[in-house]
Amino acid sequence: MVAPALQLGDITPTQAVFGASELLGVVLGLTIGYIAYRGYRRNDARPMLFVALGFVLLFGVPALAAGVYLLVPAVSEVHAGAATQIAELLGLVSVLYGLRTD
Repeated sequence: MVAPALQLGDITPTQAVFGASELLGVVLGLTIGYIAYRGYRRNDARPMLFVALGFVLLFGVPALAAGVYLLVPAVSEVHAGAATQIAELLGLVSVLYGLRTD
């Protein structure tokens, strides 16, 4: 079964606002991850590496999984959802580990 093509013309203003806020959240999350990575490089503070990794897992991987789900018909919703859940859990564990480590 082939998924219908993504059509941007059928998006309501409310959906556009939600989509834009989702994109903004991804950009902000990845920016925080990048800043944490720079902090790791500058200060050689290993906990910051785990915080950076956590933010990438929390925001980057779910966005990537959603994009793959929308663009690749062979990827099921279950697989994309599972990838998202696993990435979010690993991201939270990574941030927690980074914050609890000396």
